[in-house]
Amino acid sequence: MAKVDLAKVGKNVLKSSDSGEQVELQSLWQDQPVVLFFLRRFGCQVCRWMASQISKLEPDLRAGGVSLVGVGPEEVGLQEFKEGGFFKGSIYVDDQKKCYKDLGFKRYTAISVVPAALGKKVRDISSKASAEGIQGNFSGDLLQSGGMLIVAKGGEKVLLHFIQDSPGDLVPLEDISKALGITSSVKAGEKPVCNDDVCTR
Repeated sequence: MAKVDLAKVGKNVLKSSDSGEQVELQSLWQDQPVVLFFLRRFGCQVCRWMASQISKLEPDLRAGGVSLVGVGPEEVGLQEFKEGGFFKGSIYVDDQKKCYKDLGFKRYTAISVVPAALGKKVRDISSKASAEGIQGNFSGDLLQSGGMLIVAKGGEKVLLHFIQDSPGDLVPLEDISKALGITSSVKAGEKPVCNDDVCTR
């Protein structure tokens, strides 16, 4: 696996989806560990389902002082993604795709994306997403793949660097907890837990 140069990638600038403010990536791990989930596209059904799965960890991450951040490669579909409530962390946009490039997240070609998108992993997740009422669209850049980066507080070290091989690849929730050394009772694919008036996806 390619070694991540945190000093280099940390200088890349992202835009906050809330304030529009430009921030350096390294500012996100300055004061606490961070889980950075890089989506392929905001409109991607599979990405939305993955975002909803990772969001199940958000209460445990917050309790452990860990920040949860989603990053998209462009603004296309961002508003709809936010309105859908698929993700419980803060959201940023890397419209230069610099982080994607520096972290080794591959780009498909018009030819290679078709078998990747029709693979079994993607079909399995699509059917789970549909069963949960999560839909998607085909707007935006269809060729970008994503992954995950987990960085220790202060950028001391990379705790996990995951590069998608197939659009259906995701990091098991227990691996995220393990990388951070926190305990979590949540497993991927579990039904949402509702208490009083709060229902986590």
